[in-house]
Amino acid sequence: MKSTLLLGTRKGLVVYRHQNGQWAMQDVHFPGVPVSIAYADERNGVWWACLDHGHWGVKLHRSADRGANWEEVTAPAYPEGAEIKPGEPAHTRYLWAMQQGGRRHPDRLWVGTEPGGLFRSDDGGREFQLVESLWNHPSRENNWFGGGRDHAGIHSVVVDPRDENHVYVGVSCAGVFESVDAGKTWAVRNKGLRADFLPDPEAEVGHDPHLLVASPANPDVMWQQNHCGIFRSVDGGRLWTDISEKDGPASFGFAIAVADDDPDQAWVAPAVSDMHRLAIDRSLCVCRTDDGGKSWKTLRHGLPQGHSFDIVYRHALACSGDGLAFGTTTGNLFFSADRGERWQVINNYLPMVHSVLFVE
Repeated sequence: MKSTLLLGTRKGLVVYRHQNGQWAMQDVHFPGVPVSIAYADERNGVWWACLDHGHWGVKLHRSADRGANWEEVTAPAYPEGAEIKPGEPAHTRYLWAMQQGGRRHPDRLWVGTEPGGLFRSDDGGREFQLVESLWNHPSRENNWFGGGRDHAGIHSVVVDPRDENHVYVGVSCAGVFESVDAGKTWAVRNKGLRADFLPDPEAEVGHDPHLLVASPANPDVMWQQNHCGIFRSVDGGRLWTDISEKDGPASFGFAIAVADDDPDQAWVAPAVSDMHRLAIDRSLCVCRTDDGGKSWKTLRHGLPQGHSFDIVYRHALACSGDGLAFGTTTGNLFFSADRGERWQVINNYLPMVHSVLFVE
């Protein structure tokens, strides 16, 4: 298990360190400033903080020395003349996803934003360019829309480690898009998904994948926690299968994490459906499947039961080896050393947690 946790929270980037069998808060960066995503580039150890200043807009900072010093870089910006729809200028409202571009492209970074733009840097983040091919996709103007935010947003970027020009994005609301040529062209990958909120639930575009992830052990196995259930693909997103639990809690939610070493093992943090957005029966739980979604186990040991209003945002559940950690909207942080069987509290008094990430 990696020994550091980076938390993007409503009031700063919070760092925890695991030493002598215990987690302890190590530092807080950007205190008082919302951090939408805290990210670490595993290729070079650089930490990134995506900030949401509200009135002052989005900011992007990086640190090459684990937070001892931070440097502001120019955040991804839409080119002059870009429009969400005719007459509505596009500007970066939120930085929602960050992903490194692979070891064969050591200076490549991807950033997903609201209002639905994907940006790429090939110089280590000094400059970002809008991926025009996706922005100009024929489906975007009329079939992409906001899911809980004003406009569509790219919250997930998945890079295939076997071929780093092979990239997927998850868009709320639009669905999954795949590129095999580093973003020059894109194919829609929503077959098998269901969008109950649309007039046509099987529409090609307009789905709401809350989070899209791929198995590190087998990148062809992909998972998504979707607005309409939990879906899995074993063929790189060409066909999705609903694996939601029929009579149990594993169905609606935002976060999903996949085991490092097993493409059939994954965890979700379920919640009451989109009408309420709170813990089921006011009882916090995590659900795990060990067989690719054929069955689910509800894990509650050490989690609050009967008095919890917590939910877990899409980037706020993470795994590393046998370790799992998640943060909640009410500022609780939990950790399990045994793949979710038993949980312990790290902190009950954090700000709202937006993201959780294990790093070395």
